[in-house]
Amino acid sequence: MVVEEKKVFIRKINYYQLIYVKIIIEYYGRGVKDLGDVYHLSSTMEKDLTKKYELAWDKYSKEDLTNVFDLSERYKDFMSKCKTERECVKEFIVLAEKCGYKNLEEIIKNNKKLKSGDKVYANNMDKTLALFIIGKESMEKGLRILGAHVDSPRLDLKQNPLYEDTDLALFKTHYYGGIKKYQWVTLPLSIHGVIVKKDGTKINVVVGEEESDPVFGVSDLLIHLSADQMDKKASKVVEGENLNVLIGSMPIEDKEAKDRVRRNILKLLNEKYKIDEEDFVSAELEVVPAGKARDYGFDRSMVMAYGQDDRICSYTSFEAMMKMDKVDKTCVTLLVDKEEIGSVGATGMQSKFFENTVAEIINLTSNNYSDLKLRRCLTNSKMLSSDVSAAFDPNYPSVMEKKNSAYFGKGIVFNKYTGSRGKGGSNDANPEYIAEIRAMMEKHNVSWQTAELGKVDQGGGGTIAYILAQYSMEVIDCGVALHNMHAPWEIASKADIYEAMRG
Repeated sequence: MVVEEKKVFIRKINYYQLIYVKIIIEYYGRGVKDLGDVYHLSSTMEKDLTKKYELAWDKYSKEDLTNVFDLSERYKDFMSKCKTERECVKEFIVLAEKCGYKNLEEIIKNNKKLKSGDKVYANNMDKTLALFIIGKESMEKGLRILGAHVDSPRLDLKQNPLYEDTDLALFKTHYYGGIKKYQWVTLPLSIHGVIVKKDGTKINVVVGEEESDPVFGVSDLLIHLSADQMDKKASKVVEGENLNVLIGSMPIEDKEAKDRVRRNILKLLNEKYKIDEEDFVSAELEVVPAGKARDYGFDRSMVMAYGQDDRICSYTSFEAMMKMDKVDKTCVTLLVDKEEIGSVGATGMQSKFFENTVAEIINLTSNNYSDLKLRRCLTNSKMLSSDVSAAFDPNYPSVMEKKNSAYFGKGIVFNKYTGSRGKGGSNDANPEYIAEIRAMMEKHNVSWQTAELGKVDQGGGGTIAYILAQYSMEVIDCGVALHNMHAPWEIASKADIYEAMRG
């Protein structure tokens, strides 16, 4: 290779290829006959050493595509029916029992033992659910856990919600979780939840989902009178105290009565549900977008639904669990409440529900329960904390760093860490665990990608991962990428839904 030829070749290749050429000449020099051989070898080495996250769509056979779209139909059906945490837990229990799962309370009550292959579930106040498949190995060797949450941002009715103003009846609300308040005006809304009367009678409420049902809404100011409003910051355009839901305008017949429209609403509610105004105090009523989950896009490659954060991960985790049978280590799917407000309360991840349930199961699978066994079990466990990621949106590229963003169609997303501004409040997964997961994804041909939640110092978010990590178990965040996260209608790729279930 003459000097002039070297100069020409070097101008055509980048710095890293020069390194490859040096390696080639050093180790393979005798087999290199000309420039073509060197360039071919350097290009091959570069291809082998780089990582490119491919579109999952490109690997699918016709059978795979059928499975992708079949799963999405089941998922849409679930999302259309289940818009509160209670509705999710209720539906999951119905489906789990069809797959052979038994209520842990009944097993304890009947003083039965659990053995390898048994399937049980524990229901916490109808808002959190834990499903277990008992493994062949001792529980001291650890669990394999999938964890997601079933609560989503929404508007909750206040304890004394009903009032009348200028012959209109409205409900006062208090928003739940992080929302852009202006997104919730002028939408058709439905009301889901429960009312519990003083005698303990529980009344389930769903209004606004059937074609024959009325819907409700929060009004907005007409553009013609919005000069002052349009000058406000987006966070102040609609105030939280003004997210009042319009529910009626017709008065009762008694023209001498006060608050005639409000009284008419109470009359209608009493006729249908046998309740009075005081019963709102012991009610849990959630205002959510009305309507079914839908296909999104001409090619129907995406799903639009309310509450995909995080029911998309709850559902895929649940489906994956239902496909499992005999396992070596005990497997768990944990579906919890209150993540959107800090995982607090009796049904949040910070409660002792999960720890207590694991203790019960250890007691039912061994002859000599001890607290040390419980601690060993939790410490030796490994978890996938399943929560959604933000998908790169070409309409808003400035908040994302492209090389570390999630993209539609490229599979399940792994987040080594979440948090914000210096990883504050995050779980930071260990590289040993990440390497193990990489090998597993490759073995089963699962499409996956890695991401952060936006640019450094742009913002951030948290999950339940850090709570389980307090037991010293291995935990990593993973999930499905969304557009419109926390908006009334969120968007996801069907390919990503499928890969999340497989992963």
